[in-house]
Amino acid sequence: MIEVRAVAGESRWRVEARAFCTAEGIVVLLTGGQRPHVGAVVLSLPRPSRAAPGRLSCTSTVLPLLGHKDDLVARPLAEELAVACGQAVVVVAGVHVDDATEEDIARLVANCRTAGATLIRQLERLPSF
Repeated sequence: MIEVRAVAGESRWRVEARAFCTAEGIVVLLTGGQRPHVGAVVLSLPRPSRAAPGRLSCTSTVLPLLGHKDDLVARPLAEELAVACGQAVVVVAGVHVDDATEEDIARLVANCRTAGATLIRQLERLPSF
């Protein structure tokens, strides 16, 4: 199993994405902030696109924990990875800052996107990707 890691942000807005590549899919742990946790799970399965023949799309199942919005960062990452690698992808996400303001949330979301994009670039460099 290959592990790839990406980090974005500092201090309470630091986010880490860790991908574990298996023979039949990728499992990603996306955590950060002051209290990493399990806030949402997303499973994305690649499939032929209905709108663009010859291209991949995906179907996703999203399971947020009650009161959590971590699926807003987990789903895009799972779907981008599933399309890019053509494999099943599971993302478990949980980022939290106590008493978060809109600015805090925006910074966390931006850092999740940055860490996710970095992770995808690193995975694309792998020979088996």
